[in-house]
Amino acid sequence: MNKIVPATKIAFNALRTNKMRSALTMLGIIIGVGAVIATVAVGSGATERIQEQIQSIGSNVIIVLPGSLTTSGIRLGSGNAVTLTEDDAKAIARECPDVQAVAPTSRGGAQIIFGNNNWGTSVQGTTPDYLSIRDLGIQSGAAFTQGDVDSAAKVALLGETVVNNLFNGQDPVGQVIRIKGVPFTVSGTLVPKGQSPTGQDQDDVVLMPISTAKKKVLGSSQAKAQSVGTLLVQARAPQVLDAAQREMESLLRQRHRLQPSQEDDFSIRNMEEIFQAQETSSRVMSILLAAIASVSLVVGGIGIMNIMLVSVTERTREIGLRQAIGAKTKDILTQFLVEAVTLSLMGGVIGIVIGIIVSKLISYFAQWSTLVSPAAIAMAFVFSALVGVFFGFYPARKAALLDPIEALRYE
Repeated sequence: MNKIVPATKIAFNALRTNKMRSALTMLGIIIGVGAVIATVAVGSGATERIQEQIQSIGSNVIIVLPGSLTTSGIRLGSGNAVTLTEDDAKAIARECPDVQAVAPTSRGGAQIIFGNNNWGTSVQGTTPDYLSIRDLGIQSGAAFTQGDVDSAAKVALLGETVVNNLFNGQDPVGQVIRIKGVPFTVSGTLVPKGQSPTGQDQDDVVLMPISTAKKKVLGSSQAKAQSVGTLLVQARAPQVLDAAQREMESLLRQRHRLQPSQEDDFSIRNMEEIFQAQETSSRVMSILLAAIASVSLVVGGIGIMNIMLVSVTERTREIGLRQAIGAKTKDILTQFLVEAVTLSLMGGVIGIVIGIIVSKLISYFAQWSTLVSPAAIAMAFVFSALVGVFFGFYPARKAALLDPIEALRYE
C-alpha cells in the first residue's frame, strides 16, 4: 500500500502532462463501457416489459380454442368450428385436479352509446372467474356476480379506454349505456392493464355476464345456446401447467367422443411457453449486443497498450535514472501498471455516466423501457479495470526490465 500511493501520484502527474493523449487513449474505454451499459439497459428493459405483459395476461393461464372447420376440403383454421361449450368449462373445473378456475368467454364487437357519445369496442361475455384468472382489479363500483350470470342481468364492467371516450370525466358507475339498443347499467370500471403482448389495448373492452351477452348482444341460436368462443383456464401453480394441459386434453377428447385416430377438435395454448420463447429471444439479443459492444473495450485496451509502449520509449532515461537511485524492478512495474489501470478506470467511470445518460435518452426519445442495473455497472467497471491490467502489463514489464545503463545512454 505504501508503494501504491506514490505510484498513483506519479501516474496522475504523467497523465496530466499529456492531457490530450490521455483523453484520446481513454476514448476507446469510454465508448466501450458506455455501449455495454446502454445495450444491457435496453435488453433488461425489454425483458422487464415482457414480464409485465405476462403479468397483464394473468398468472398460469391456459387458453382453449375451438377446432377448425372444414368446408369442401378447405380447412379454415382454429376457432371456426363450434366445439366448446359452457358444460365443458364446468367439467374441467370439476374433474381436472390441477385446474384452479375456468372462465368461458364469448366475444364480439358493438357500438356503445352514452348520451351524445358513442364508441366501437369489444364486448366480452364471461363469468366472475374471468376477473381472477386475468388478475383484473375493480377501480370503482363492483364486479358482476354469478347471480347476475344466472339471471342474465344487464350489467357491464368498462375498461379505461371506453370510460375515457364515453363519459368525459363523469363517474360512469350507475350510469345507463346502450349496447345494440339494449340498456345496460355500469356496475363498475376496471383497473387499467395497458397493451397486450400483441399490442392490443386491453382496456378497450366491455365485460358482462356471458348469458346476457349471448341473449341480448352477441346473439346465439337455440342449437348453439351453450357454445362459447374460448375457455380461459388457470392452473393451480406454474409447476403444474403441463399436467393441467394434459388433464384438459384427455377430458375434452372423452367429452367430445373422439376416437384415438381422430385429431383434436380443439387446441390448447400455454401462454407461458410463448412468453418464455420471447424472453429467451430478448435475452439472447441482449447478450449479443453486449458482446458486440465489448469489442470496443478490447479496442480501447489495445489503444492503452500502444500509448503505454510509446510512454515507455519516451521515458527510458527517466526509468534508468530511477533505477540508478535505487528503484527496484517491482517499483517500475507498479508505476506503469498503475498508469494503465488509472487510464482504464477513469475511462470506465466516464463511460458508465455516458451509458446511463444514453439509456435515459433512448427511453425518452424512443419511448422504450430501459433498465440500468447495478450489476451491469459493476460488471463494466470491473471489466474496464481488467482491461487496464491485461493490456498494461506488457508495457509495464518492458519498462521494469530495462537495463539501467542502457536506459541512461538512451537519447
